[in-house]
Amino acid sequence: MPTISVDKYKLFEALGRKYTKDEFEDLCFEYGVELDEDTEEDERPIVNGVQEPPQLKIEIPANRYDMLCFEGIAMNLNIFLGRMTPPNYRVVEPKDAEQQVITVHPETLKVRPFVAGAVLRNIKFTQERYDSFIGLQDKLHQNLARNRTLVSMGTHDLDTIKGPFTYEALDPKAFKFIPLNQTKEMTGEELMTFYESDKHLGRFLHIIRDAPVYPVIFDANRVVCSLPPIINGEHSKITLNTTNVFIEITATDMTKLAIVTDMLVTMFSMYCEEPFTVEPVKIVSEHNNLSRVTPVLKPRETTAEVDYLNACTGLNGSPEDLCKLLTKMAYVSKPSATNKNLLDIAIPPTRADVLHQCDIMEDLAVCHGFNNLPRTSPARGATVGGALPINKLGDIVRIETAMAGWVEVLPLILCSHDENFAWLNRKDDGNTVVRLANPKTLEYQVVRTSLLPGLLKTIRENKGHSVPMKIFEVSDVVFKDDAEERKARNQRNFAAAWCGKTSGFEAVHGLLDRIFLMLNAKFLTEGSATPGNPDGYWIEELNEETFFHGHAASVHLRLEGKEARVGEFGILHPTVLEKFDIRYPVSTVEVNLEAFL
Repeated sequence: MPTISVDKYKLFEALGRKYTKDEFEDLCFEYGVELDEDTEEDERPIVNGVQEPPQLKIEIPANRYDMLCFEGIAMNLNIFLGRMTPPNYRVVEPKDAEQQVITVHPETLKVRPFVAGAVLRNIKFTQERYDSFIGLQDKLHQNLARNRTLVSMGTHDLDTIKGPFTYEALDPKAFKFIPLNQTKEMTGEELMTFYESDKHLGRFLHIIRDAPVYPVIFDANRVVCSLPPIINGEHSKITLNTTNVFIEITATDMTKLAIVTDMLVTMFSMYCEEPFTVEPVKIVSEHNNLSRVTPVLKPRETTAEVDYLNACTGLNGSPEDLCKLLTKMAYVSKPSATNKNLLDIAIPPTRADVLHQCDIMEDLAVCHGFNNLPRTSPARGATVGGALPINKLGDIVRIETAMAGWVEVLPLILCSHDENFAWLNRKDDGNTVVRLANPKTLEYQVVRTSLLPGLLKTIRENKGHSVPMKIFEVSDVVFKDDAEERKARNQRNFAAAWCGKTSGFEAVHGLLDRIFLMLNAKFLTEGSATPGNPDGYWIEELNEETFFHGHAASVHLRLEGKEARVGEFGILHPTVLEKFDIRYPVSTVEVNLEAFL
């Protein structure tokens, strides 16, 4: 989680009182953040003959982008403490609508296709505000923007440039400009060479370095404002004397673009001459139908169920009480006019992390105070953790097989397509196996539909082991199933393999009988024709290419009047053994355990 350093006494001044360390720790805990460090007692650096003021290092949840700067922390804590009401952010008429335009060229699709803009008019910077403004951009670049790969921001002194602006993508040699804090004019190609050893900017060069074209933002006089996502131009550099800020933000992701735009303008619009107002920029992007005006700053309208909020928090609040509590987290809410069990809630543009009513419920618990939530005992019907029935059954079969002298193995669930089908002399009907879309090797192409490939590969890799080898596995196989939401289903199978100088047919047959006897499944000597149709199992001769002709049987089970084939056993065909490079006879058995549930 990001840690934000703020001037201790500047923050206390913004909060209207001084706090002891314990008091501020309690406030942070109540709000859901954490005081990581107070540098009051530490040795602090001296800059220009002045000792750095004490810092509070506050750990912020990774989803709270609105608290990545001093302004966000102070504003949210003040709203929580009831010292201020949630701000009403407004997009106002631009001073010059014809100039506050960014026209996007189609070539940007090759490198960084999306752009947004905004103007902060008549803003007043101090050194602290300026540092915080730059610091927020750095935090957003590191956090939400994934080191500028998804989003990058450029901020400019609007009085030094002239709109309308264009967002273009050009050959690296086709433009020149003086980068920020430099004196020499460079092309895009020269700039890449110049900054490759720079410890700050060098790590961002790879984002566009190998692209066929570089993104560039020009003003109306063809002055380069920025080369996103690398660096701004020196010409439009922001200083403490800047009063009008032009913000351009480029991105590869539209969702992140909107969030970053909202965060940047909402945090610092409080310093405008008319607080919490932002002038929009028109984006003209006809080639991809993304022409629009940014930012929007409209609260997102949603609803939350009163019963849900009360049930999850243990409260018994009325709709009015819940609305009052939610105000502490900057929500504007009211009881629904059409449904007494709903709250109509306006989520502020600063809260991009609120996606569901469960997020609102969590904030409600914060507003009430986690330590103040009612303590209740679990209801009588509370569930108790326990193993799933199929896992219990699998453990029973596993223990019984091990007690019979067989060794358990655990191969991988992925295998090659040939191992699952061709090597077992089976055909793929195209509707059974789940294939990997991008297998990294030929060994892992499909999810197995049988446990036999894993057992046979285990025997192959242990040729030096003395025979007979008696191994088994109780694990899952997977089948396509359009009836399931995920379009596939797991099935718990049991399989065993005997490898020795003799076929071992009687050994796997005996193991099968032992497992079914232990599961209280009687052997029906007359199969499905057994008089009275009692529950039990029987075997029938099986002729499949996997097994030696005349030396295999299918296993059938009748349970509560339902009959099904649940498995098969037999001596494997010599061609199967040849493909798996096994030189001794092998007999196997495989059974679907889920048929017993």
